[in-house]
Amino acid sequence: MRRSTDELAKMRKAGKVVAEMHEKTRAAIRPGITTAELDQIAHDVIDRRGATSNFLGYHGFPAVICTSPNDMIVHGIPGRYVLEEGDIISIDCGAIVEGYHGDAAYTAPVGTISAEAARLIQVTDDSLEAAIKEMVDGNRLSDIGHAVQSVAEAAGYSVVREYVGHAIGTAMHEEPQVPNYGDPGKGPKLRTGHVFAVEPMVNAGGPETRALKDNWSVVTADGSLSAHFEHTIAITDNGPEVFTRA
Repeated sequence: MRRSTDELAKMRKAGKVVAEMHEKTRAAIRPGITTAELDQIAHDVIDRRGATSNFLGYHGFPAVICTSPNDMIVHGIPGRYVLEEGDIISIDCGAIVEGYHGDAAYTAPVGTISAEAARLIQVTDDSLEAAIKEMVDGNRLSDIGHAVQSVAEAAGYSVVREYVGHAIGTAMHEEPQVPNYGDPGKGPKLRTGHVFAVEPMVNAGGPETRALKDNWSVVTADGSLSAHFEHTIAITDNGPEVFTRA
């Protein structure tokens, strides 16, 4: 669905709230803090900005952010987990402003981390940036995922298949889905006014996943580290515009 100038302006506002949630939580990440405390920091941003969380209550989800450490890929529930030196932690969050959604994620180090963990984070971030460059009028939807896959696999990593990006607007998850893999030049054409949440999930080991008993948290099947980055991006006449970048 192509969004109007007014709709894009509202999504831009939502994106700024999400960017602030990222900024505040990232600044607080350190050994000794709990994931519940990070959730409260994000909650405070939502309240202060007069926005609404699109995570809290979504199919019963109990928090405003997802906190996914180490081998957890996505959908971790904030709680008593205490971050430790050497961990990596993925934070995924969103906001609604005037009925329009923003959604974004990042992975950060906790203190000093291994060179391999740092490389995984960097490559996953690079794969998202490569995807964003493909988001121009006239390209095809599959060009986005092909860019992610190319960067991740060239580094020796694997891309998660079961969980994908998505269009976004008046709902957090809209059609079409945006896989992080595939051949280029396939699917519908990208047009000015389209908005997508693109979210590479990259594993240091194999691509297989496993859901935990809480029915939310998803981990790598082989126990390898995983990183997750996401932005909400609009296709404009001047190229891609990232609404959720600080």
